[in-house]
Amino acid sequence: MATSSRTHAARAGTGRLSGAARLTGSVRSMFDTGGRGFRHLAVTQVFSTACDTLVALGLAGTLFFTVPSAEARGNVALYLLLTVAPFAIIGPSLGRLLDRTPVATRTVLMIAAAGRCLLALSLVGASDRWWLFPAAFGLLVFSRVHGITRNSLLPLALDAPSALVAANARLAWIGVLAGGLAGGIGLVGLWLLDANGPLLVAGLAGAAAAWVGRRLPAPDASSRASTRALPPVRLRLDRNVRMAQLATAGVRTFNGFLLLLIAFELQEAEAGLLDFAGLLAAAGGGFAIASRIVPLVERRVREEPMVVGALALTAGAAFVAGQWFGLVAAAALAGAAGLAWGVAKLAFDGLLQASVPTSRRGAAFTRSETLFSVAWVVGAIIPTAVPLSASVGLALAGLAALAAQIVYVGALLVPTERPRRGDDPGERPPPVAGADAFDHVEDER
Repeated sequence: MATSSRTHAARAGTGRLSGAARLTGSVRSMFDTGGRGFRHLAVTQVFSTACDTLVALGLAGTLFFTVPSAEARGNVALYLLLTVAPFAIIGPSLGRLLDRTPVATRTVLMIAAAGRCLLALSLVGASDRWWLFPAAFGLLVFSRVHGITRNSLLPLALDAPSALVAANARLAWIGVLAGGLAGGIGLVGLWLLDANGPLLVAGLAGAAAAWVGRRLPAPDASSRASTRALPPVRLRLDRNVRMAQLATAGVRTFNGFLLLLIAFELQEAEAGLLDFAGLLAAAGGGFAIASRIVPLVERRVREEPMVVGALALTAGAAFVAGQWFGLVAAAALAGAAGLAWGVAKLAFDGLLQASVPTSRRGAAFTRSETLFSVAWVVGAIIPTAVPLSASVGLALAGLAALAAQIVYVGALLVPTERPRRGDDPGERPPPVAGADAFDHVEDER
């Protein structure tokens, strides 16, 4: 009997070790797939996402949860304006800097991470409300700069630059996991030290992101020389890329509208903090699902049908939630909105990275991130400024998303030339009809 018990315990211990080994191997594979450069970029993504999550937790109570509805609307409206304002600063200069001096990309990323570290720490113990919004503005500026430079560095960090959609999805999944872990740490910090707890840890995360950023790859000498040799021409995206950009901006607009609509609806119903946390978790869960399914879908279809599917999902979710609106329906709608945005964003990022030459990716990502941020604010400001009932708002969102889907599909059916590949701008294949975008898969994939 004793021997049997020892054997059972040994098997159980072996099973636990095997499970831990599989988990460790899965995490290692997630970071190592793509090469050494991608691993460093993924670690930077972990600390950057953690910093953003912890800052959001540290500031959330002041802006939204602990104030009356009217004051909350005013705070949110001001915060939304601050969300767009960073691009008024970085838009004209960042893309030009990254394109003309690509070697500075890694340095800019490190400066952005260090800036978030200092600003987060400056908010610790600061009870003066006048400093809250300037610091939040600076944090948003550096966060946007960090995201743009990360996207510009991704093709350089990969061993196989053709696998861009899958790499974007893997980075997104890593960010989701990091955000969830940071959220748990931030909640413990809130319990122990109020808002100062998450802000302290956010400062440490920002410092870690800057430290790891030193190991990121930089363009080699030949690519830098070729970049300096290029004439300063105006960036012009291919027609299919421009259409996908506008459609993705539409998904982002509906994303902002729906999340703010249901957030204010729950606040009017005096929902608790856990209800709002569930709402945010559902949206993050939807984005996490997108990061897992996009690489599978991308093997079978092109990026454009993914964006069409995101618009269709947004319309369907809004119509369904409008019929049975409640806390469960709100969480399901937030999850669907996060899923739709994740699918559209990851598909478009891969399309942009593959279609734009290396020398112009900085300007391209600055422009697209500006458009998407403005689109989110436009969508979010409507339910913030104009109180709408859930039934009316969801019906309007469903109709608008359906109309956007019809317009985008109609534009895709118009014959057009196939987009150039990013690193071979001189080679232009024969024209391909817009309808072929749904069944044409490139050989190199």
